Amino acid sequence: MLQHFRLDRLRAVPYLCLVAGCSGSRQPPPAAPLPAISLAEARNWTAATEPSGHRVIRFRWLFNDGQASIGGQGSAHVAGPDSMRFDIAGPWGIGGAAAMVVGDRPRWVQPPEIIARLIPSYPLMWAMFGVMRPPPAGARTRGERQPGVTELEWSQGSDTLRYRLRQDDAAGLRAQWQRAGVTMGVVETRLDARGAPVSARLTVPSVPARLDITIAVDSTAGPFPASVWIPPAP
Repeated sequence: MLQHFRLDRLRAVPYLCLVAGCSGSRQPPPAAPLPAISLAEARNWTAATEPSGHRVIRFRWLFNDGQASIGGQGSAHVAGPDSMRFDIAGPWGIGGAAAMVVGDRPRWVQPPEIIARLIPSYPLMWAMFGVMRPPPAGARTRGERQPGVTELEWSQGSDTLRYRLRQDDAAGLRAQWQRAGVTMGVVETRLDARGAPVSARLTVPSVPARLDITIAVDSTAGPFPASVWIPPAP
């Protein structure tokens, strides 16, 4: 049974979906560094998961911080190659929130007071929907490809993002974001044979907190009306 949440706590939930928290737990470094690759090559690899056309994804979500849990329904309107309208609502429609994201940056977020809590880590949000975001200009890139498995890492400043994409019988995408060697968030997404998301889990070690989503409907759509990209009335 879902336990009671205060409304202000519920409002913070979607933004934990979009960005992992402010501090994390230290993890041991990988056993061996990946070989260096060019920025162009890294971007070519991520392009394999880039959205195309228009999709509507409807999902169930469940958030747990070890003390209480709450869940509800959500949707994502995705327009390739890099735009998303993300909405969630809690039980009985309480605590709704929404955001529009282009690439790795928000265009708007509702409720607006939540913005102060955000850290720009939208690659983790995209990873929950099976998408690897391309490294930014100037990033240091490493990677390796083997049959059915792509490993990619890019670093800029104190931030490092690591991807592991499996396209075999155990298809899935793992994304890990670290800041100054501290793990801020990890996403594990299960994919179907088409590379579309089936379910995903975001873990934020510092809380600790966990967000699970389960895809209920994933359908193609025609171009979205302009209203999709307009923030809801307060």
